[in-house]
Amino acid sequence: MGQAYFTPALFKFLRELKENNTSEWFKANQERYEHDVRQPMLGFILAFGEPLHGISAQFLADPSRAGGSMFRINRDIRFSADKSPYKTHLGAQFRHRAGSRDVHSPGFYLHLEPRGCFGGGGLWHPDPASLRKVRERMVAHPREWTGLRGKGLEVEGERLARVPQGFDPASPLAEDLKLKDFFTSTGFTEGQVCSGEFLELFVEHCRAQVPLMKFLVKALDLPW
Repeated sequence: MGQAYFTPALFKFLRELKENNTSEWFKANQERYEHDVRQPMLGFILAFGEPLHGISAQFLADPSRAGGSMFRINRDIRFSADKSPYKTHLGAQFRHRAGSRDVHSPGFYLHLEPRGCFGGGGLWHPDPASLRKVRERMVAHPREWTGLRGKGLEVEGERLARVPQGFDPASPLAEDLKLKDFFTSTGFTEGQVCSGEFLELFVEHCRAQVPLMKFLVKALDLPW
């Protein structure tokens, strides 16, 4: 049994935050956030660095308090009708070095939320040039792409209504060419997240994503 980084106090905080999503409540519970939420996540990120390096030295686990792998809990409400100031989940992304400041670069992801914990890996909302590169590699290497399913990887993401311009609508890969995101995910229970086995469970999840991640990294002409 390894070290447990998270405790039920994390989920208790997030549940209460969902019911009291105000600056006043958060300020009154700032110490709880630091002790039960931020510090455990930063500790987990730090511990994940070594096994992540074993998967690929090109991905970063940065435990910095600002600008690192952990997402800010503050929401960007500038263009949102929902003016709730805080996210009610905790997230961390372990991005490729070439895009370490870009949320849309290839990376592994951890999402912690009451009754909604999961690990992910892939490429989310890539820019048009990157999206085209992935589609072109799908067409150029169809067996490598379709072989992902044989390795237990079901690629998810938003889809276009039609095959994008410049690609064959009659292609056997037509449905996959409609994808606008390329990621897979694995769900975790709160009990698993709070157990001493969770770091290894997450590492195993990330190792399972390697075929997809290699495909995406190659498509974008990045080093593995």
